[in-house]
Amino acid sequence: MVWRLLTSPYSNLLQRSSGCGRHDYGGWKRVRVALRHITSFCRAGSAGILPPILARVLIDITHDDVVNEESDESQTSSQDTFAYLPIPQTTMFSRNLKKLARNPILGARRHHGQGNGGLPTHFTLNSGDKIPSVGLGVWRAGKGEVGGAVKAALNAGYRHIDGAWIYRNEEEVGKALKDSGVARDQIWLTSKLWNSFHAPEDVEATLDDSLLKLGTDYLDLYLVHWPLALKKGSKKYDKELTDNQYPTWQKLEEMVEKGKIRNIGVSNFTIPKIEALRWNPLKIDPAVNQIELNYWFPQPDMLQWSKETGILLQAYSPLGSVGRVSESLNVPVVKEIAKVLKITPAQVLISWHVQRGTVVPPKSVTPSRIEENVHLTKLPDELFRKLEDAAMSHKPERGLNPSKEWGLDFDIFA
Repeated sequence: MVWRLLTSPYSNLLQRSSGCGRHDYGGWKRVRVALRHITSFCRAGSAGILPPILARVLIDITHDDVVNEESDESQTSSQDTFAYLPIPQTTMFSRNLKKLARNPILGARRHHGQGNGGLPTHFTLNSGDKIPSVGLGVWRAGKGEVGGAVKAALNAGYRHIDGAWIYRNEEEVGKALKDSGVARDQIWLTSKLWNSFHAPEDVEATLDDSLLKLGTDYLDLYLVHWPLALKKGSKKYDKELTDNQYPTWQKLEEMVEKGKIRNIGVSNFTIPKIEALRWNPLKIDPAVNQIELNYWFPQPDMLQWSKETGILLQAYSPLGSVGRVSESLNVPVVKEIAKVLKITPAQVLISWHVQRGTVVPPKSVTPSRIEENVHLTKLPDELFRKLEDAAMSHKPERGLNPSKEWGLDFDIFA
């Protein structure tokens, strides 16, 4: 019904109603994203609840600049609007609908706290939660060094740690977090579900293992690490669960309902793979897609698509994949911008990523570099464009593709 409406003559009316052109990412795109969420919400109940919710969302989008300035009393009134609708009384439905009332444009990515050299300190996810724009990546951080890196990061002001079960360092990360004295609710923690545990019956036990090692009872973000499921106790891939990620996703949604995860997302997923997942009746849309993004592999199409859908991109290998970091830091245009702005080449590249609208978790175990990487500077428009053009001027080169290493007879990114 919703998609038929979007392609009908009424779409022009909806576009005008949305206040297209008055918002950062375009009113019409925001309507499409909001409707996508409404569709997911309404699949749990009768079609009869769609029109009043649709009307409410369109009103809120048109007046979002007013809604954001409402008093507590008027915000309560906004939420009470939904109390009179025939809404299915499920925990997930109610939780999402309350977020819709608080932040009506769920798919719109908003910048918060322009305090990091003029760049956003946080991005808002489609759930309404705010994720720090820069974090510490702990991939390849070995035993005996990752704890020191986490402590150095927290001392430098980081409040975002990006890890994974397969990194095999979560226990040391957890100890460093505990020893830091920083309150749990002040730190954004991300982990990832490894390929061996996509079977729905394995998801919760694996998540619990990460929670135990990290010393927490919830994760802020949990990602499906790769769009590849392996058969239990084997390195052979499970074709059924690889081709259809929905059963795994349903279990992750259940973990959100249980309170063990705040947000769920994916990693290394292409646009077709995300679209295939979203074709299912999801209760929760992916909040994040963590992918390789750097000067050598800038992925402009994915970046644009993510902005249209409200699925935030997170850039791994932001300074270049393994073996190319030095080459990235010595790109002439990067060095030129660093000289003009009196910052380091690494700061130029990390600032560029955040300015593009992506979250960046650069990896380092060196305290001085950890400190350096969190201090950013907004690039003047002409310098930002110059770097963007340079990144687009060469053939894109992906740095990480484990398809052959894993013995696959297909390209995992195809």
